[in-house]
Amino acid sequence: MKILFTGGGTGGHFYPIIAIAQEIKKITEKEKLLAPELFFMSVNPYNEELLFANDITFVKITAGKWRRYFSWRNFSDLFKTAYGVWEAIIKLYRIYPDLVFCKGGFSSFPPVLAARILRIPIFVHESDSHPGRVNTWAGKFADRVAVSYHDALKYFPAVHTAVTGNPLREEILNPNQAGALEFLGLEADRPIIMVVGGSQGAVKINNTIIDILPELLKKYQIIHQTGAKNFDEAEIAIKATVDPELVKKNYRPFPYLSSSAMKMSASASSLIISRAGSAIFEIAYWGVPAIIIPLPETISHDQTSNAFAYARSGSAIVIEENNLTPSVLLSEIDRILNNPKIQIEMKEACQTFAKPRASHTIATEIMSLILQHESR
Repeated sequence: MKILFTGGGTGGHFYPIIAIAQEIKKITEKEKLLAPELFFMSVNPYNEELLFANDITFVKITAGKWRRYFSWRNFSDLFKTAYGVWEAIIKLYRIYPDLVFCKGGFSSFPPVLAARILRIPIFVHESDSHPGRVNTWAGKFADRVAVSYHDALKYFPAVHTAVTGNPLREEILNPNQAGALEFLGLEADRPIIMVVGGSQGAVKINNTIIDILPELLKKYQIIHQTGAKNFDEAEIAIKATVDPELVKKNYRPFPYLSSSAMKMSASASSLIISRAGSAIFEIAYWGVPAIIIPLPETISHDQTSNAFAYARSGSAIVIEENNLTPSVLLSEIDRILNNPKIQIEMKEACQTFAKPRASHTIATEIMSLILQHESR
């Protein structure tokens, strides 16, 4: 069995692929089937260590990007895309996978078109509430389409589209509070807020948190992923403005939280403040109330639509970045953490929204589709 994954160069595309690959391996081991050959075709490997750890072979291709604004690079990238399609046809023919799994993004266009030409089954997964252009196009002829949000259903043919949720890696599953407080050096009798601005951090969120940190640390404990680039700057600002005793007792800054540290921190948290990427599904799985601050629409329309789709479930509230002020954020934090009823309702909504078996559902359907195709 050969399966080729393809997707753009972001964590939102890449990590669900890893989660599905892990689940496919578990199923084949359980059913005592031959280990599948797994490939990842894209313009770059994104995370070579994770690919190697999961026995996924990277296959490099060329792909051009079509920008939504005028740029001369749009014209030069047309040639890159044409070359990428030809390259993908040759490389896909040599591998000849039983199925191509598409996560979207510009780098997935050549492999999907090549699969269409070679009549290889195609499975599309869309993580956002508003699908990107490649997945919208591919969904018209794909054999199966899985979406993470109910809002995305209307963009795909109903006959072969289902809401599965977003696949989550094994590393972030099953959070365990035992040992978390000891590891973090925090107390159980005071609410803990985890602030995450994505793996790169978020300057606006960092600055707003720092502005209200003197007030926050009087009542709450803070776990703060600043982003590696912003860590030193945040540390200098905090030393200049916040009581060092409060910082020592109630504030835990990190440049970056690994999957295990993130999981551990979430298990101890009463509230999470986050961007609106794929972290939404992790937060829902962990069952923690959240304040979601999406990237501005000028940077990412997906984050805004995802944030409001999640908020409609009752699991979170949204503060758009242009409305993000210290007083607004502090007010919303207090409103949630001072009201047990709101916290319970948000936690219950998380359980309804979360789909912890997304990886298993998709992996099972992939294998079923492959068997159907082989029997024809």
